[in-house]
Amino acid sequence: MRIQPRQEILDIWRATVRSCWQNGEWHWGGRSGSNSISDAEQLLTLLLPAARVPVLSLDDPDRADEEVIEALSPIGGAIEIPRRLVSVITDYFTRYTDDTGTPIFSGGSYLAPLEGGSELTDEQRSLDIVDSFAVSVTLTLATIGFVKVYRGATKRRDLLAQLDALEAMASARLTAAMVGLLRSFSTFVFTSSDEYGVRLCDMINQDELPRREVVAALREQLRETMASLRSVVIGSGRVTEDLDNSEMLFECGWSWGIIAGAEEVPTTEPIGLQREGSAENAPYLYFTVIAMDAIEDLNSERTRLLGLLNEEQQRLSRALQLRWELTRTYWATVATFGNRRRWPIEDIPWRTTDGDRTDYYTLQATSLAVKGLIAGGRGADEELGRIASVLVELAQRARITRRASPDEPALLLHAPGKQVTLNDDTSKPIMTWNVNEYSTVLLQRAATVAGLLSNARRRSELLELADEVWDHLLLRRIPDGQHRGLWDHAGGAFPGLAPKPDAPSWYLTERVVEALVSAGQLLWDRPFPRAGRLAAYAQDLIDEAEYLFDRELMRGTFAGEAMQRSMRSIRASLRRAQLLVDERPGTAAALANTLLLLLNDVATGQQKASEGI
Repeated sequence: MRIQPRQEILDIWRATVRSCWQNGEWHWGGRSGSNSISDAEQLLTLLLPAARVPVLSLDDPDRADEEVIEALSPIGGAIEIPRRLVSVITDYFTRYTDDTGTPIFSGGSYLAPLEGGSELTDEQRSLDIVDSFAVSVTLTLATIGFVKVYRGATKRRDLLAQLDALEAMASARLTAAMVGLLRSFSTFVFTSSDEYGVRLCDMINQDELPRREVVAALREQLRETMASLRSVVIGSGRVTEDLDNSEMLFECGWSWGIIAGAEEVPTTEPIGLQREGSAENAPYLYFTVIAMDAIEDLNSERTRLLGLLNEEQQRLSRALQLRWELTRTYWATVATFGNRRRWPIEDIPWRTTDGDRTDYYTLQATSLAVKGLIAGGRGADEELGRIASVLVELAQRARITRRASPDEPALLLHAPGKQVTLNDDTSKPIMTWNVNEYSTVLLQRAATVAGLLSNARRRSELLELADEVWDHLLLRRIPDGQHRGLWDHAGGAFPGLAPKPDAPSWYLTERVVEALVSAGQLLWDRPFPRAGRLAAYAQDLIDEAEYLFDRELMRGTFAGEAMQRSMRSIRASLRRAQLLVDERPGTAAALANTLLLLLNDVATGQQKASEGI
């Protein structure tokens, strides 16, 4: 992999500090102004790598890496950096908490009017949106983890009081975001003969079977999911229609905001008011994937080890986990329905039940398909290889790995991006949400799937795709000025597509960082795929080396102090090679080869000595 995640993240940190830290103060806002989502993404550009990559941690001044301190040096030294970050994070939580103590989750300047429609009102821009709930989960977990570690590294009473206040604010916002996700969950039920059912059946019916057979087969595969939907009893998404009817189908996932009429979620935490919802009761693929990733953060190993959730949050997390599992099963089943000629997800582009179609939705569906394959025990190289092939084709279709011609429709995925229409409870369009994260999502998916492959060659091929996507993203960095090194200048990759921006897009920059973190975790957390033939070859070499070593011991070759030291060294190397043979067979083979040459020299020396040469 040509990408160097650590170095690239440090370069982004330098650019972020240059862009945001001026005259001893943090300046909020980017290309889209300032809102609860953009400002959280701005913070996560620093906090996400620090939370997930151990060598980039910022929470203990005594363990801070020298390169990390240098990258953030405009903020201060090893002692000042975490202190000033505490003030900046506290400012964020204060800015997005209203006078009643209720956290604010509005879309603000990220929301746009319909094409040709009137400007949005303040009330519309203040509506809670799932993207804000999701990014707040990630931000608050990173904050609480940061506080818990940093608290043990300081004894200053004033700073400890600040940390206590910050943790309380972060915990309240985390609970409120979890409640918001519970109230935004949607189960949309329809008949197989109406327009939604017809579109769903047409998309998944890759074998051209009679529709009745398709409906029966799909319902059979989703039988347990339909039964479990009755367990959804708090928040939104409760099923009131009769799913036992053989003509009924459904979708589940997250709408764009709190569902209209969603009940309040009882909680003992001080989260303020639970606002009325206005979103339609129908899942949106973009917001579903965003919510699913946030819920994974709630159940991550780091969250468990650091004890980031209190008892009430653990209760809410279990309710969200149920929705996560139902949604994962549903979308993975639909995406990989049938197993013959091709899966629905391989029939690009993905078509939604409301009639929309785009390559971007195929890319998003790959995330849910992979989650389902792994959970269902189908995550072998053959199945994951099919997903990898989809990613390769998506890169080509988006002109990331193929030459682009001017004015190609495919380029619109990059700028201005995919416009998602947001509907009210009557399914009437009221505003739009713009998505231009295609390249960063593709990079992250490629790194994730590569880490799951056990075949080293297939993994290398997918990492080559990741390198090509990264080369594309490098062309889109802002080239000069105060914001150089941040994103997004789409015209850098596709001349004439978009003008050079005056400010960074924190929406895309944070997603670049997230993709780099995924690439870094591939190197840090996941072992290199086991190569069966290489491991067997290494084991044969080790076995021969052990045999020769034991024979020399029987001959008494290692008499004398110098030879005793040599014997201990060979024995330690043999043990090391044996430990490495499964995870690093190439290294084990190299060690064994070195030992075989050494033992050959020992045997040759003994032979010459016995012959008096």
